[in-house]
Amino acid sequence: MIEPTAHPPAARAATGITGLDDILGGGLTPNRLYLVEGVPGSGKTTLAMQFLLEGARRGEPVLYVTLSESLDELRGVADSHGWDLSGVTVRELVPSEDSLRPDDQYTMFHPSEVELGETTRLILADVDKLKPTRVAFDSLSELRLLSGNALRYRRQILALKQFFAGRRSTVVLLDDLTSSLHDTQVQSVAHGVVMLEQLNPDYGAERRRLRVVKFRGSNYRGGFHDYVIRRGGLDVFPRLVASEHRPPPQMERLASGIGEIDALLGGGIERGTSTLIVGAAGTGKSSLAVQFVAAAAARGQRSALFVFDESTNTLLSRAAGLGIDLRGHVEAGRVAIQQVDPAELSPGEFTHAIRRAVEHDGAAVVVIDSLNGYLNAMPGEGFLIVHLHELLTYLGQAGVATVLVSAHHGLIGTQMQAPVDATYLADSVVLMRYFESRGAVRQAVSVIKKRGGAHERTIREFKMENGRIRVGEPLKEFRGVLTGVAVLEGADGTGGGSSGARP
Repeated sequence: MIEPTAHPPAARAATGITGLDDILGGGLTPNRLYLVEGVPGSGKTTLAMQFLLEGARRGEPVLYVTLSESLDELRGVADSHGWDLSGVTVRELVPSEDSLRPDDQYTMFHPSEVELGETTRLILADVDKLKPTRVAFDSLSELRLLSGNALRYRRQILALKQFFAGRRSTVVLLDDLTSSLHDTQVQSVAHGVVMLEQLNPDYGAERRRLRVVKFRGSNYRGGFHDYVIRRGGLDVFPRLVASEHRPPPQMERLASGIGEIDALLGGGIERGTSTLIVGAAGTGKSSLAVQFVAAAAARGQRSALFVFDESTNTLLSRAAGLGIDLRGHVEAGRVAIQQVDPAELSPGEFTHAIRRAVEHDGAAVVVIDSLNGYLNAMPGEGFLIVHLHELLTYLGQAGVATVLVSAHHGLIGTQMQAPVDATYLADSVVLMRYFESRGAVRQAVSVIKKRGGAHERTIREFKMENGRIRVGEPLKEFRGVLTGVAVLEGADGTGGGSSGARP
């Protein structure tokens, strides 16, 4: 990948796929030959069709040369996406049923000696007649077989490249990688190469990603980018690069609406920072996160919740039980809730949904509940940390207050651990714990970290009762709360008795 070069918008041929154009810096350089590689089912034909339809929409003559699929099959693909192919000229070069008759079998000549020349003649005749600005070949596997050997195949590709370069055509060659020996000859000849991959995880739907292998003379966004195939075509989610988003920071402080929580946090959470709420299951992590969302909505600010671990209806009902009218804010459009299925949503698509909430909907608060579910959507813990770092950096630069929820393994004690340690990434860390006291299980909340600001270092009792969240005064009469078994201090400052049911 080379250093960025300036290209005016008119110098690029848009592919008709917004995300791919973003990755390519605006689209393809016109009048060049490109290669799109991918296994069957990865979406090569769909990509080529979108490229041609974009040209037809702009009033350009376009040509689709199919060497493997029939016209009826292509129309079926178009119908499934709701496309009208009336602006696309299709040249069908699929062998007819007559070629199966014994009288039409070649005996003195190898098929490649006859069929390649005929195929090439038909293609060139169509080009001279139509003068297309965009051409797609589907697929190179047939052309490779017709060539007979590697030398003739390479010469044929070079001849096509020179032919189209002189006729101001942008050409996309599709290769389904069905050859037993995958060579890179066409990659060396092509001006640009896009690789489509289809992954099959052990559980859940297949996932697809693309990578720009080569793009001569142009800057592009490297790495893998997730994409999906929906009705309407490919939807590509460019990899998030936080350094590309650097607006002026907004350090507005957002209060939770609960005075004691705000006191613990030194006044609340700031826009442009991230807050991690961590603790055992049932300690009130999600409820506290929802409290920040409701407080922001009451001020007229928008929020987005991405929920991995519970349904939207459960979340709304639970919030209502605590006196939080989250449903009303959702209906008013101030709060958006998206239930995420890790088995169906790729990390790139998830990031795209967050970017849309921030850039399109203007969300000031983003909640990810929880990192445990987020981890299941990632291929490994190491990738999660890198991905999360880039996401939090982007959200910080966008002036968003991010709230992350993470559940510990276990319920009580000193050996509790989170599945992934994100405490060093977050600007603030809120710890929620159970502790035993006088034969009862109680809950505590404390702030153990806050970058760039003072905060209260006490431990307070946290309750969810009587239809509201209640936070008590600092637990000064106890020690050992964070161990799970608190000890009640005596009047003289010594341990005056155990709060647990111990002899």
